Amino acid sequence: MEKLSQQEEDVMQVVWQMGEGFIKDFLDQMAEPKPPYTTLASTIKNLERKEFLRGDKLGNSYKYSALIKEEDYKKRFMNGFVNNYFQNSYKELVTFFAQNKKISTDELQEIIKMIENPKK
Repeated sequence: MEKLSQQEEDVMQVVWQMGEGFIKDFLDQMAEPKPPYTTLASTIKNLERKEFLRGDKLGNSYKYSALIKEEDYKKRFMNGFVNNYFQNSYKELVTFFAQNKKISTDELQEIIKMIENPKK
C-alpha cells in the first residue's frame, strides 16, 4: 500500500467520516483553510489512481467511496511507523512515550489490562 501525503490523508479522513460523496460534499466537510476545488479534485483523482477511492459515474459527476477501510490503513501505517522508527518493537514505542512523559502510569495499567484480557 502506497504511503499517503498529509493532504491525501486529510481527504481520506473526510471520506471515511462521510462514507461516500461528491467532491463538493467532501470540500464542505474539510477543515479551514479549505483547499481550492481543483486541488481537492486532483487529490481525489490521485487517491483513485492509488486505489484508495472508487469513483462511480452519476450523470456528469462522480460519487466517490473508500476502497480501503480506515482500520486497515491505520494498521499498515502503524506497522510501518514502528518498523521504521522503533526497530519493529512496540516496547520501544511505549518506552519512548513513557520517557517523554506522553503516557501516564494509569494509561499503562489500562494497556496492560487490555493485553491480559483482550476483547473477543
